[in-house]
Amino acid sequence: MIKVHLRLLIFMCSFSLFAQDYFPSNTGVIAKNTNYTAFTNATIHVSPTETIDNATLLIKDGKVVSVGKSVNIPKNTTKIDLSGKTIYPSFIDLHTTFGVEKPKRGGNGPQYGPSRSGFYWNDHIMPEQDVMTSFKYDEKTATELQKLGFGVVNTHMPDGVVRGTGALIALNNNADNSMRIIDSKASQHLSFSKSVKSQQRYPSSIMGSMALLRQMYSDAKWYEAGHIDTKDLSLEALNTHKNLLQIFEAGSRANLMRADKVGDAFNIQYTILGGGDEYERIDEVKGTNATIILPINFKLAYDVDDPFLASTLTLSDMRAWNQEPHNPGLLAENGIKFALTTHGLKSTKSFSSNLIKAIESGLSKQKALEALTTVPAALLGKSDLLGTLKTGSYANFLITDGDIFEKKTKLYENWVQGEANILEDINTKDIDGDYTFKLAGSDFKLSISGSTSKPKAKLESNDKNLGTKINYSDDWLNLIFKTTDSTKNEYTRVVAKITNLKTLSGKAILPDGNEISFVALKKDKEAADKKGAKAKKDETVNKASMYPITYPNLAYGFTEQPKSETLLFKNATVWTNEKEGVLENTDVLIKDGKISKIGKDLSSRNAKVIDATGKHITAGIIDEHSHIATSSINEGGQNSSAEVTIEDVLDEKDINIYRNLAGGVTSIQVLHGSANPIGGRSAIIKLKWGETANGLIYDDSPKFIKFALGENVKQSRYSTNARFPQSRMGVEQVFIDYFTRAKAYDALKKSGKPYRYDAEMETLAEILNGERFISCHSYVQSEINMLMKVADQFDFKINTFTHILEGYKVADKMKAHGAGGSTFSDWWAYKYEVNDAIPYNAAIMHNAGITVAINSDDPEMSRRLNQEAAKSVKYGGVSEEEAWKFVTLNPAKLLHLDNRVGSLKVGKDADVVLWTDHPLSIYAKAEKTIIEGVTYFDLEKDMQMRDAIKKEKSELINLMLQDKNKGIKTQPIKKKEHHDLHCDSMDSHN
Repeated sequence: MIKVHLRLLIFMCSFSLFAQDYFPSNTGVIAKNTNYTAFTNATIHVSPTETIDNATLLIKDGKVVSVGKSVNIPKNTTKIDLSGKTIYPSFIDLHTTFGVEKPKRGGNGPQYGPSRSGFYWNDHIMPEQDVMTSFKYDEKTATELQKLGFGVVNTHMPDGVVRGTGALIALNNNADNSMRIIDSKASQHLSFSKSVKSQQRYPSSIMGSMALLRQMYSDAKWYEAGHIDTKDLSLEALNTHKNLLQIFEAGSRANLMRADKVGDAFNIQYTILGGGDEYERIDEVKGTNATIILPINFKLAYDVDDPFLASTLTLSDMRAWNQEPHNPGLLAENGIKFALTTHGLKSTKSFSSNLIKAIESGLSKQKALEALTTVPAALLGKSDLLGTLKTGSYANFLITDGDIFEKKTKLYENWVQGEANILEDINTKDIDGDYTFKLAGSDFKLSISGSTSKPKAKLESNDKNLGTKINYSDDWLNLIFKTTDSTKNEYTRVVAKITNLKTLSGKAILPDGNEISFVALKKDKEAADKKGAKAKKDETVNKASMYPITYPNLAYGFTEQPKSETLLFKNATVWTNEKEGVLENTDVLIKDGKISKIGKDLSSRNAKVIDATGKHITAGIIDEHSHIATSSINEGGQNSSAEVTIEDVLDEKDINIYRNLAGGVTSIQVLHGSANPIGGRSAIIKLKWGETANGLIYDDSPKFIKFALGENVKQSRYSTNARFPQSRMGVEQVFIDYFTRAKAYDALKKSGKPYRYDAEMETLAEILNGERFISCHSYVQSEINMLMKVADQFDFKINTFTHILEGYKVADKMKAHGAGGSTFSDWWAYKYEVNDAIPYNAAIMHNAGITVAINSDDPEMSRRLNQEAAKSVKYGGVSEEEAWKFVTLNPAKLLHLDNRVGSLKVGKDADVVLWTDHPLSIYAKAEKTIIEGVTYFDLEKDMQMRDAIKKEKSELINLMLQDKNKGIKTQPIKKKEHHDLHCDSMDSHN
């Protein structure tokens, strides 16, 4: 009794300090000795596939000596009993910037040449950069990572296209760098992003970065072969580090595929930092054979309380919230190796909760552990030291009170290189849980959490919170709380000695000074767990089910890829674009993706018959000049970008593909922009909605490149004119200079002598050799004449003048040169150099014998090209059949595709449109748009999909509302604007 009163006296005095936070001393199980330490009676996960119960882990000098049930423990051993505890290998993060200060942005102003001598010609290529020159161990961040279970991180300098070497660092707060640094050159890092330290303009786009990387690898091979006498420290470093782990920061599935494309060209297998959206094209990702470094920065639910704001959400963003947590599990199911990373998290604290969410969404715990241990260790070539607790490995391990992947599991200690980092006091009795008791005639509910680190308590009576304070140390519990009488400011104090983890017993001192016995009974954890597990299971079934992926994975995507069909259209008006002209009451049979028959009274046993009475069938519309279906338009970092290609940056998810199909468009040429005189190579694609980016490109596609003249290339509307050329005279000189170089390059190549591969010169040589065709952005007659003269000087032809709004002035010269014209129907006066444009331009060029097309250069106009063609009937009196060829057969001829598309002829591709009305009418709608026998747009199905989209959005909104009502954090809605790309659009490329 005397002891109890003494304890109460100490307790009462201590409450004067209650305004201060109380932190129990964390003594842990630190073993400071140079001998052995044995952790006994633990459940030990030696590796993700090997678990031993009631086992011993023996360590010495920072490494594992032995592990198993029958470990021979030497005499000079410190033994630590871990009965009821679990040991795991600590985690590894392959992609961090730990201990590295964020690089500072360099000077202002345009820069076109390199700022360094003795290095590669482009400042953004820095393989010689060594992260250790700027590394400084960050103990605070290390502690944060230790709390997540990480023991080792791979760090690098996040700056540049080629970023140099990364280092493998042990998160050992008790050592110096000589011990912490496991490997000072563990990896080589790359990205598509420029260095912030240099203002060198090139590359200014992802396609520019891809071209730069390709040229760099070619130059490195040339340098290694001894063909360059001048010392290049960058290329030397690149060659020296080529056998290191090559980590490419992609950041999205689209960029992942682009990175792999670069690597494949040089037999390099990158390990690629993904974007968490790999699930959208899982087969395509699997085909790369890459190991993915996988962020788990899942989207929060949106705050959808406001119906107006909720209506601005895209279905793709809403789906991402639901689908992203399933991504790790889907990668595992499909045999794709991946390592998990904290990269991309706004707060690393969300890593554990997101990982548990991934496990609830289908990721097995074994695969999760592999992704944090053995997979990164193997990639680093350090499986003998890291990732497991096998003999000889580093003594990097976690001590927990159970399954590391359960929410309530406590991580007590994180040992790194045999040194303990105490996270929670393992010796303190865990009294977390819910309790019930009666005191002074009132019923109470007590909840305690964080008892082994930062204890918190909540005491309620009749659902009223009594404002509880708690101290817990050395197995003594002190509580103070207000009485249930809210009219009085009185307190009850409780003290209890913890001897039984199911019962709290001691004394309570009432406000009047009387002492009574206190007993609180812990609720049955097993029963509560079962009840909670059932509730959790029910919730998981509701919440964790994944909405189906579509192709592409956004509104109007297909639930499965559509197939080619045998189709028989009956009794249509057929616009053949051939000598047969327009045929009334005629049938068209499509079979095996081709036009099989055209005639009357056709039949086919297995065909799907479509009544086309009163309707019109035409070849699909072809847009010679478009900028849809791509994520990048201009590489404007230098005055020639012949080395880049739009094929590298196609975007199969652009909704404008579907909208164009709804306008009867089946093929387009995606052109580089007009930022420079010599632009990039184009991509000629079919609008196969739901296909991969590469699946859009024409087989054996003709080779085209974009040139440009006029205001855009001489930078008339730029605030700073620093790059050559700045005049129309300068534009001519650019062409002469580059083709002179290309001619010399081609001659050296054909001579059989050694030559340095130059992607830019290769492309221009293709023009000289008639293997690549030019589509040139043009307006003013003087410049059109100029370029034809330059072409004549170097003996090649300009294939197409696009825009060509002064074409009517030089139609005779164009005809003599052999150039075609792809123009606007009636655009004029939107800038100075189009003041002389007239709507009769197309008709005048056509009447002069030029192959004329009407193009869009605009995503809205492109889906109304049938109406644009009709304007030439009004302006210039062009016949309906010839006007229709302006958007079908003629662009096919300009693109050298008229043997495959552009008209309805037996044997040609079945790229066909069924119109509800005369195709040149403003009332006409594309009822079906078919490419190679596959129906990619169907007006009736479109209406059905609209209803399905509305239903899916409503369901997702309800799920988000459920999250918010449960108190789960949400994010505000920020309306996204879709920015259409045009000739002068520039990337925001860092």
